[in-house]
Amino acid sequence: MSKEMAKINRDVLMLREDQAPIVGASLSQSEPRKISMVGIKPHIPDSNVKPCSDSDEEEKGEIAEIIARLPCFEYWKLQFLNKKFLQLLKSCEIFRVRQEMGLVKPYVILHLGAVSNWEMFDKDFKTFRTLPKVPSSDYCFFHSDKETVSVGTQLIVIGREIDGIVVFRYELENHKWFKGPSMITPRAMYGSASHGKTVFFAGSIKMDENGNPVVVQNVEKYNADTKRWTMIKGMHKARKFSSGCFLRGKFYVLGGRDDNDKHLTCGESYDETTNSWELIPDMLKDMTVIADSQSPPLIAVVDDNLYMLETSFNELRVYDINKNIRKKLGVVPVSANAAFGWGMAFKSKGDRLLLIGTSDSWHRKTVVHSCRPSPGVEEQHWEEIKLWCVGAELPQFIHNCCVMLA
Repeated sequence: MSKEMAKINRDVLMLREDQAPIVGASLSQSEPRKISMVGIKPHIPDSNVKPCSDSDEEEKGEIAEIIARLPCFEYWKLQFLNKKFLQLLKSCEIFRVRQEMGLVKPYVILHLGAVSNWEMFDKDFKTFRTLPKVPSSDYCFFHSDKETVSVGTQLIVIGREIDGIVVFRYELENHKWFKGPSMITPRAMYGSASHGKTVFFAGSIKMDENGNPVVVQNVEKYNADTKRWTMIKGMHKARKFSSGCFLRGKFYVLGGRDDNDKHLTCGESYDETTNSWELIPDMLKDMTVIADSQSPPLIAVVDDNLYMLETSFNELRVYDINKNIRKKLGVVPVSANAAFGWGMAFKSKGDRLLLIGTSDSWHRKTVVHSCRPSPGVEEQHWEEIKLWCVGAELPQFIHNCCVMLA
C-alpha cells in the first residue's frame, strides 16, 4: 500500500454513511489536512433553520482535493468505503480537481490482441491495471481489428461485430464499459485525435447502401461530457488510413490513401472557430512509402511540435509548420520497418515521446523507450523503460495503444 493511500485510510476509513464529517483547516502544500469526526451522537435538526448546502459542497470539494492527490489506480479501493465516496468518484469531480491542481498524469493503455483485455499502465510502467472485459458477445468483435482513442477519462474503442461497426467506451470513474452511442457515420480506418473532452474522426471507409466500401471525406466529433456525436464540415480530400493530431489549436489530418488507393502526401487542418479546412500540399512529400500495406503515418505532438516516425529508415523527424519541411532527428531504438509501421506504438506522453516496438537484437524483444524531444538536437536521447510490473509482458505486435491524461 502506498504512503498516500495509508494517509487517506487514516483520515477517512472510519467514515460511515450516517455520519457527516467536518473537514478541518484548508490543505496547503506544507500542512496536511486532518478530518475530525463529529456528530457521532444523534443530532435533532431545528425545523426552523433552513438547511445549508454550502457546507456539504465545501466538504465534498475538500474531500475531492484529498483524494485527487492519490494515483488513479488507487481510486477503486475508495469506492468500498461508503456511498459518498462512490458518488464522488462517479461524479468526475475528482478528475476535475486533478486538472485544476495540475495533478493530471499520462496513463498508457495497451491492447495486446484477440480476446485479451486492455491494460492500463502508469507512465513509468511500474504498475498496471487490467480493465474489465468488453461486454460484447460477438466473436467477430474480439478477433477483428479495432481502433482506440482516449478522450477525457473515457476510452473509445471502435470495432466490428457481425451486424456492423460498434462503439464501446470505458469510463475510468466507473471502471466499467458501456456500449454506444453509435457514430452518425459508422466508419473504420479514419484519422482521429482528441483535445480536452472532444475527439474528432475524419475520413474513413464506410459501407454504402449496397454494402460496398466507400472512402469518405466527412468528419464528426464526439463529446465526452454529453456523449453525443456531431457532424462538422468535411475535408477537401476523401481519405482512409490517415492519422490525426491536435497542433497549435487546430485539428490536423495527415496522409492516407484516396478513393483510388493512391497514397496522399497532403494534409489538412481544421479551425473550429471558423469551421473551415485548409489543404496543406506536400506535408509528407519526403516520407518514403515502400509498400501498399504501409501503416498510417506515425505521428505525435509534444510541446506544440509535430514529430513523425519515418518507418522505412527508423528515423525520427520533426515538422516545421512554418516552412512545411521535416528535419531529421536521428535513428530510433526499435525496428519500425519490421512490419511497415504496424504493430508498434508511437505516442506523446505528456512532455515526452513514447516508443514501443521490437528491438534490433536477434531475439526480437519488445522494448519500451521514451525521450524528451529537442527539435534543435540532431540525435535524441532515448531511455529504455523497464517493465517493473509483475505479470506484465508485451508481445512482439502491439494491436492498440493510446495515452489517457487523468
